[in-house]
Amino acid sequence: MEKMHSKKQIQHSEAAADFNKDIPRVDWHDETLWYVREKRDKAAFQIPDWELLRETASQIKNNVLANIHDYLIQFESKAKANGVIVHWAANAEEHNKIVHSIMAKHGVNQMVKSKSMLTEECHLNEYLAEKGIDVIDSDLGERIVQLRKEPPSHIVLPAIHLKKEDVSETFHEHLGTEAGNNDPQYLTEAARLHLRDTFLTRKVALTGVNFAVAETGEFVVCTNEGNADMGVHLADVHIACMGFEKIIPQRKHLGVFLRLLARSATGQPITTFSSHFNTPRAGKEMHIVIVDNGRSTQLGREDFRNSLKCIRCGACMNTCPVYRRSGGHSYHNAVAGPIGSILAPNLDMSKNADLPFASTLCGSCTNVCPVKIDIHDQLYKWRQVLVKEGHTPIGKTIAMNGMAAVLSKPMVFNLAGKAGRLVMQKIPVLVNNNFNPWYKQREMPSPPDESFREWYKKNGKESKSQNNGQ
Repeated sequence: MEKMHSKKQIQHSEAAADFNKDIPRVDWHDETLWYVREKRDKAAFQIPDWELLRETASQIKNNVLANIHDYLIQFESKAKANGVIVHWAANAEEHNKIVHSIMAKHGVNQMVKSKSMLTEECHLNEYLAEKGIDVIDSDLGERIVQLRKEPPSHIVLPAIHLKKEDVSETFHEHLGTEAGNNDPQYLTEAARLHLRDTFLTRKVALTGVNFAVAETGEFVVCTNEGNADMGVHLADVHIACMGFEKIIPQRKHLGVFLRLLARSATGQPITTFSSHFNTPRAGKEMHIVIVDNGRSTQLGREDFRNSLKCIRCGACMNTCPVYRRSGGHSYHNAVAGPIGSILAPNLDMSKNADLPFASTLCGSCTNVCPVKIDIHDQLYKWRQVLVKEGHTPIGKTIAMNGMAAVLSKPMVFNLAGKAGRLVMQKIPVLVNNNFNPWYKQREMPSPPDESFREWYKKNGKESKSQNNGQ
């Protein structure tokens, strides 16, 4: 996130406009993500009970959110009985301090980390770097963006915004690979050799958590590369970090979520590695850090609490027409896309007020969500909240108030329409100029000779009588 924090945050629309300057890359980004969406559809339709799975997962998550306190206490009790050290963090700062304290206790200043969106949310890498801790992300996509000093642009495909040529250039600069060699197999082998020493030498490994089972005190980490397993099995200390919403009641419920997760994320029938962690090995330590960081606030928002059902599959990103053509970095948040746009305002309304407006409200995100989060409805509701709380730009607020005044009065609306048509017909330069944001990227329509109201007064009765005659 270094690049993001080193300069003033820009709005989604500005960042998207910058991303759109490279039209071939935008087209490629759009087509690649849509390909993943198509894979998801094919995988889903191969299961006759797909919709039943979605509904079951949704109801399980509803039950979790309604009884979160009891499940968290049950999980803590079981995990402690298993020999796991459990920590609670109210916010990102506490989370980061806890992780650092574990490192300090063992006197180590190096960590290997597998993918964890929670640590991205908490900016753990930057915090540890300031404390002199060297962190290496072992997920290939995460490692690529880490070398480039960029945040991930997608929660499942962190480097989806990059082409193999970009990776080749990055590896040549940081790993000494052959300049201009864009062969994916060659680049993957270089990454494997680079990370092998990391796995062998780092004594502390950190992972995220996909699911935590209240019944047993175990947690599950899903990867396609096996990097989480390589890290923790060779380390003396395993730190797992999770938002409290990752709890599920019983182990049998894993069968529902594991069938949904990979199919929704990448169109695979199952994730390559679904690793269960229960008890630390002899002489080793296992810690789990359970984090709130605004989640209890979101839980208390009746209209938005369902966003906490998210299992971080990224399906809503892959289908979203805005995300696909604006890129993940335009969302200036750890979690991008539609789901990020309903989670981020909860953390900071002022900073993230632009994100719920980065949507067409087409509803495709809701349609593909494996746990049936009403994402597009929440985007619309967040817009209403943000406007009422005064978090929209002054210019936009004035314009909307002006439109409301015009649209609420038929006489004013008719006069404004006539004036607008007249201006567009007689003095088009007043509309077709760069001061009009719509004109910059669109061709303005030819002005009609009359409004629909005027046309209907002339033709409505005649059309109605003809229809009655038929």
